[in-house]
Amino acid sequence: MHKKITRRAFCSMLLALPFPARAQQAKKVHRIGYLSTSSNPSSPSAFRQGLRELGYVEGKNIIIEYPKAEGNLAARAAELVRLKVDVIVTSGATNTRAAKEATTTIPIVFLQDPDPIGNGFVTSLARPGGNITGLSSLIADLSGKRLELLKEVLPKLSRLAVFGNSANAGNATQLKETERAAGSLRVQLQYLDIRSAKDIETAFREASKERADAVFILRGPVLNAQRTLIAQHAVKSRLPAIYPQSNFVEAGGLMSYGTNIADLERRAATYVDKILKGAKPADLPVEQPMKFEFVINLKAAKQIGLTVPPNVLVRADKVIR
Repeated sequence: MHKKITRRAFCSMLLALPFPARAQQAKKVHRIGYLSTSSNPSSPSAFRQGLRELGYVEGKNIIIEYPKAEGNLAARAAELVRLKVDVIVTSGATNTRAAKEATTTIPIVFLQDPDPIGNGFVTSLARPGGNITGLSSLIADLSGKRLELLKEVLPKLSRLAVFGNSANAGNATQLKETERAAGSLRVQLQYLDIRSAKDIETAFREASKERADAVFILRGPVLNAQRTLIAQHAVKSRLPAIYPQSNFVEAGGLMSYGTNIADLERRAATYVDKILKGAKPADLPVEQPMKFEFVINLKAAKQIGLTVPPNVLVRADKVIR
């Protein structure tokens, strides 16, 4: 005589069966750690847009973790390691170094780096060799082009104040390339170190004292964070200035030439995608910029009494009027 099986028992039996390849199991939700020097970090919109274009939806198949640890970068990097994220994305060389010191196993993708080999993050661009890869920003290599553009706007340029931050990992390389370009154009340089916001007014005062014709801004997190203040002092000092990226111009600066950072951030999403699908950072070549942008702010030009030559203006990718 067969024992009657209840509906509940039948359902329990079905649930206990091993489904082939777990086809019915929900897809894994990947966790991406984002490491930034900012006290209120959020990943760049272009990077997140890149993820969306690849089919990732925050809260559905990916979660972006922002470390909450107070204090230095090392503590925030260590927090991401404890969270066991699948990949760490870094916003700059300082952050990449903190992540590198925190883990040798979790893949790390840098959104932009001026000198990945010089900074010790990869052994070569073609074969990174470790757990780190990403995109190079070629900041130093563009110093010559930036100086040439400034010379076209100011044909009589002979004395140039260079603002940098010696604590920045890529500062020495940027300065070296700027010196090389200045030598060929017969421009004398005056280097002024900017360690914090309080140094900016002093630097402009020193530049004016030495009769600088213009200001050349090197790239670095401190300078980037103070871009509005720098632009304001440039106007106050009536000194033309050229910057390494467009957000300085959007903050009131005169003009910029450099890598299209949003494009690098968007492309970084493809690295994350490949890693989440099984690729190893050691096998993913570091890519170089594909898009560059020249931006001019005519409002700033008018404020300092400068006329931008038409042959230069026509070459701008964007003009702020």
